[in-house]
Order: sequence, then C-alpha cells, then structure tokens
Amino acid sequence: ADRSGEDIEYFPARGEPFTAMHVLPLKGCAPTEFAKHVALLPGAAMHAGQILRRYQPDVVVGVGGYASGPMLAAAAAMGVPTALLEQNSHVGLTNRILAPWIGRAYLTFASTAEHFAPDQARVLGNPVRRAFVNLARQAALDPIGFEARGRHIVVLGGSQGAQMLNTLVPEALHQQQLAQADLNIVHQCGLKMCDEVAARYKSLGINAEVTPFIDDIASMYGSAALVIARAGATTLAELCAVGRASILIPYPHAADDHQRKNARALAKEGAAVCIEPSQCNSDLIANALRDLIASPERRRAMAHAARRCGKPDAAAAIVDDLSEWLASKSTSSASLGHRRRRHSYVPKPYTSSQGLPRRAVVTRALSMEH
Repeated sequence: ADRSGEDIEYFPARGEPFTAMHVLPLKGCAPTEFAKHVALLPGAAMHAGQILRRYQPDVVVGVGGYASGPMLAAAAAMGVPTALLEQNSHVGLTNRILAPWIGRAYLTFASTAEHFAPDQARVLGNPVRRAFVNLARQAALDPIGFEARGRHIVVLGGSQGAQMLNTLVPEALHQQQLAQADLNIVHQCGLKMCDEVAARYKSLGINAEVTPFIDDIASMYGSAALVIARAGATTLAELCAVGRASILIPYPHAADDHQRKNARALAKEGAAVCIEPSQCNSDLIANALRDLIASPERRRAMAHAARRCGKPDAAAAIVDDLSEWLASKSTSSASLGHRRRRHSYVPKPYTSSQGLPRRAVVTRALSMEH
C-alpha cells in the first residue's frame, strides 16, 4: 500500500505484516506534480523487488489503485504469479496498463472483460465480509420477511464527510411523512461533520440518529428499508449482497468517473435510483424518497434486482479459482527442474493439496469515498 491512509494502523493492529511503499498517483495530479510522481516509480519498483525477495510469495494480488502498479510489474518481471481485482464498471488506469502481464483478472462487471484476455478474465464479483454473506443467505431463504424487517432509512455520508449528502439529505427528509411510514433515520456522516449534521436535523425537527461511523455496517444494512449513499464499488457490492433498495448519488470527482458508471450500471438493472451529482438538489432527492417510501412493492422489486446483481460468495469463488490456477501452474513450473528464473527468484512449487496459497502479497492504494 502507499504510505498514507488507515492501512498503516489497520493491519499491524491485527498482527498482519504490512510494508508501505512511497508511490503517488499519476492520474488526477497537477501537471507540475506529474513529473515528480513519475520519478518515484523506479525506486518503488526496486522496493517492490526487495519485498518479493523477502516474502517469496506464491502469488501477488493487486486490489486496485496506483500502489498496485510497481508491485505487480515487479512480480511479473520476476516470474511470480499475479492477479488483480477490478471492482468497478470502468477499468482503472493501473489495471489497464497491467492487463497484458497479469495472470488472472477478477471482475465485478461483465462489461469490463473485454479489456482482458479470455483466459485471464473471471467475472466473480467483489468480495464482501462474512457478515454480509450470512445476511445474503437469510435474504435468499426468506426475502419477504427480510424486506419486512427493514425499518430504517440509512444515509451513508462517508467517513470523510460527503458534504453534498450531509447537507441535502436532511432537507429532503424534512419533506417526507416518515412517522406515517414507520421509518427511522440513521445518518452516518464522518467525524468532521457530525455536530453540524446533528444540528441540521434538530433545526428541521427531525428525530435522527447521527453517528460519525457505523461499526456493524452489515447489521445496519440488514435493518434498512432504503439506503442513500455514494456509488463506490464496496458500497454497491454490499448493497447487492444483502439486497437493498438504494438512492445513489455518485462522487463527481472519482477517478475516471467510475462512481457514476457504477451507479448507472445498477440503475439499469432496476436495483437503484441514480441521481446525477450535477443535477442533485434536495427537491430531487425528496421526490425519489417520496416514491420509494410510498411504495414498499417498488422497494422489494429493487431489492430483488440488487440481489440478482450480487455475488456474496465472491471471496470464496476467487480463492477457489486462484488456488486451482496456481495448482495448474505448478505442473508447468515443476518441468523447469532446478533451473533458476530471472533475478534469482524461484517460487516454491504449489500443489492443490496445500489448499490456500501459503504466502500472498496483497497490494493496494487507499481510496476514500467522499
């Protein structure tokens, strides 16, 4: 991962090895900064090689972002099996550049498969946590009862504070007859805007639970009748795994406009309402809310459509395919005998009887949804 963001604290606190690389994005930076960012790449590639020799992984997996570039490129040059995850409906710059050299591409949207060779692409979905898998099973067993238990309008305003959502949604909710619908409001807004959002609801006379973070987000999805959120890949994967109607307002400055494309893809399937950021105002949100609050049948139809798009078992499917692929590669690598590969790095033979890969380097760059 890069040297910024929550990963630096998250993984060491859980006893997971973590190594930070000094690498910065090439896309979206000012022209004056571009040359400086490019100049970091040779050093990052050398550092990546050192990490690979230290850990000698069975596989290197890139899960998106610019930090994946040097590590996956170094792994491919050293003969280490590589894979990447593309969670969005638009293939990001790093993954487009790496496409010719990686072994497996695990995709969420079938439309992105055209960017990869047929033997690379696997449309298996975006992994979600086990709690979402359990909820998905409950929803599949009793979809009507699962929908009936949804009693909250959940607003996900982003851990960094999505100002548009945190400002406009309370005004839109003020126009609704929520008491008659027996729906409660939970608004997650990030630490910076928590007091401001709470004060806004109070001034509007709305009884809302305002919180900077939601620790058990899976349970909150499980109790939701409707979700209002941005359109990041993880949010959409969770919505579809559980199956919840949603109003999506994409972050307008996301790289390659991927959030807008994600939201449109879900709306096309009838699983969400997409409100364009450039046109977004409280009245437009209020109209979408009014239609969905007044029609439980429509919410159920959207939830069903979301579940059709969901792949809650994506993590298991990816691991199964990755293990099978590595096992097949071990057959060909065994024929090399004791010949050394380039850079004096030789991965140990992998066999399917070993189950999961013994060592895997996972590389990513932190991307916050605003």
